[in-house]
Amino acid sequence: MITALALGLLIGAVLGLVGAGGSIVAVPALVYGVGMGAAEAIPISLLVVGASSAAAVLPRLRGQVNIPMALAVGAAGIPTAWAGTAAGRLIDQDILMLAFAAIMVLAGIRMLGKTREASGPCNTAAGPAWRSCLPRAVAVGLLVGFLTGLLGVGGGFLITPALTLFLGLGMAQAVGTSLLIIVMNSAAGFSAHAAGLAIDWPMVLAFAVPAVLGSLAAAGLAHRLKDRHIRITFATLIFTVATGVAATTLTGLATA
Repeated sequence: MITALALGLLIGAVLGLVGAGGSIVAVPALVYGVGMGAAEAIPISLLVVGASSAAAVLPRLRGQVNIPMALAVGAAGIPTAWAGTAAGRLIDQDILMLAFAAIMVLAGIRMLGKTREASGPCNTAAGPAWRSCLPRAVAVGLLVGFLTGLLGVGGGFLITPALTLFLGLGMAQAVGTSLLIIVMNSAAGFSAHAAGLAIDWPMVLAFAVPAVLGSLAAAGLAHRLKDRHIRITFATLIFTVATGVAATTLTGLATA
């Protein structure tokens, strides 16, 4: 229970600071820190990360969330979240955890790089040119939704750079919009896993409550920290977790 409290606080802080990364820490934390199986950890992570993201987006609602863009990307991801869930049930749990490690490495590399804002049909002075922007938004939503269902990730580490590089949102608005999309993706992914799921509510609450509080506190502090320092800290955490997940999974496969 103490481990769940500490890990929940860490996940909430990561989400609140960078609008991403909570999910790819949550599943390994639940599997290796709390002792859940991957099949149980994935929906629980979606529940916890969805609640934490909802809390973190609240301080950003004024001017830092593009609600129409979030709805377009989030709605597109709902059907593919279900498809990803179906695909995940056909894949061995060890393979899923190795996929997590690979995605975490990619996320860490992305965070170390400089995300540049781009102009385009989704970011004009008159607002989005939806005829050209909507196909881009839907494509982003389809990909992220599938990963949400498959691996239990909210997709923020993909959504934030996609919103800036492909849809042209500014970084501050991309982070806030990403959090709202994570809420939608997490809800869709959790609903796909919910049938027949037995939830250990005391453990979930021990994980979720500090995550929500941590995300609120970190969201309030995020604007005071240098972007570079946040990125380096996040990347270091991700590489550390990825190494531990890969080593544990490969060791288990070798001994089996």
